[in-house]
Amino acid sequence: MSRLLIVEDLPEARAWLAEIAGCAFPEAVIATAPTLAEALAAADEGNWDMALVDLGLPDGSGLDVIRRLARTAPQALCVITTVLGDDAHIVAALSAGAQGYLLKGQPREQIHRQLVQLRHGIPALSPTIARRIMEHFQRTGPVAEPSGELTPRETEVLALIARGLRNADVAIALGLAETTIATHIKAIYRKLGISSRAEASRHASRLGLS
Repeated sequence: MSRLLIVEDLPEARAWLAEIAGCAFPEAVIATAPTLAEALAAADEGNWDMALVDLGLPDGSGLDVIRRLARTAPQALCVITTVLGDDAHIVAALSAGAQGYLLKGQPREQIHRQLVQLRHGIPALSPTIARRIMEHFQRTGPVAEPSGELTPRETEVLALIARGLRNADVAIALGLAETTIATHIKAIYRKLGISSRAEASRHASRLGLS
């Protein structure tokens, strides 16, 4: 580990992370960037081994830093360091190319240990984040058994939402309660291993439903 970039707007948090990273990687030269603009300029240097990136920056999203580093420094390990631990931010960060996700509310020793584990190829994930990732895929992942096939009613619902209908409109079209439609959509997402209407539309098209 020779060069490490810390992207964090709060001075106290920036200094705290720099201290932890310096202990975890004593041989590394550490640079910091408090804004998205400065982080993107640093990313363009292209010679980073790791980046610790906050998501909420005063002039934009840390996700843009992750995406830029994926182009300019594909060898760099990118780890999110944030207070945001909801599913939407986790999925967005991992989809953008982040290889770790740490919550800044953890004790210093725990973050240090998780960073050191990166040397051994172990992803840096806060326990809370690891649990949320597992729960997310348990909710949305495809089932392994043949029962994963859609029922006739679920196929009808899929065809309608693929046409852009809202849950309320689907309920009216099929003469069902809106809560029943929501239950069918949840089952469809789980069986197909998807998590958005855009993905549902693509599946519907492949199945000849739209």
